[in-house]
Amino acid sequence: QVQLVESGGGLVQAGGSLRLSCAASGSIFSINFMAWYRQAPGKQRDLVATITRFGSVNYADSVKGRFTISRNNAKNTVYLQMNSLTTEDTAVYYCNALTSEVQNYWGQGTQVTVSS
Repeated sequence: QVQLVESGGGLVQAGGSLRLSCAASGSIFSINFMAWYRQAPGKQRDLVATITRFGSVNYADSVKGRFTISRNNAKNTVYLQMNSLTTEDTAVYYCNALTSEVQNYWGQGTQVTVSS
């Protein structure tokens, strides 16, 4: 079992920045892949950024150059630094972990609201 707890969401003006954190606990040794997703009201949940246990990263086209995913292995935490935010980034952001047993775990989500 893996537990994920997100934090760092909030209200920010367009052009501003936020950093989200996702703290993992439990069977963290089994995690191969972590990601951030987001879901805006009335829309599907979309992949934002991914990071492997070896540190390889990928981003959705919509956030490339503005968002950065990183990890601190000592703290078992993954971060999402979000810069140059726009109203289109408003959503609930979810942390996700995929284990070597191909089990998916989700955090509870954190709200990010960008005002114009």
